[in-house]
Amino acid sequence: MLTGTIKATIPLAIISFIIGLIIALLTAMMRISKSPFLTIPATFYVSAIRGTPLLVQLFIIFYGMPTLDITFDPYPAAIIAFSLNVGAYASEIIRGSILSIPKGQWEAAATIGMTKTMALRRIILPQATRVSVPPLSNTFISLVKDTSLASQILVVELFRKSQEIAAVTYDFLLLYVEAALIYWVICFILSMIQSRLEKRLERYTAR
Repeated sequence: MLTGTIKATIPLAIISFIIGLIIALLTAMMRISKSPFLTIPATFYVSAIRGTPLLVQLFIIFYGMPTLDITFDPYPAAIIAFSLNVGAYASEIIRGSILSIPKGQWEAAATIGMTKTMALRRIILPQATRVSVPPLSNTFISLVKDTSLASQILVVELFRKSQEIAAVTYDFLLLYVEAALIYWVICFILSMIQSRLEKRLERYTAR
């Protein structure tokens, strides 16, 4: 099962999270825009993803899209579904972090001749990043656990591997508990990393 963790679960989570963050940043920028041509589709995307179960999204992409002659292999389908899901949730975290920065920061940037784009890149986003790290870390930890759903679309990750072994040995309880422990260890390590990162950010902010 460790093979399934190394070859599928962890890479699936990392790749999906990175792509999801890119989607999240773009969506957050669209959501805070004053143009309805940007805010309306972004709002619809976030609402649709947050309002439907992740498992249903996986099934739509893997089992539903072939009816439109759009077919994905299991692993790419999982990446697409997880990335879109992360993008919707993380976009609200990023948007909230940006909006939490006092308006005076924007005004101060304007007084020294910065455009809104420059102010966003050089002043607002660095501060918003520090605010968003803890909730984004929690999102990544949740994603690691959610990768178990990929087993439902035939991705051979940790949980799928335990199912395959259990089907042969009939040691369902032992293997499922073992899979749960592996997930727990991974998430525990990630939680420790998150805690240390938060402490470093606090020291940096205090200075």
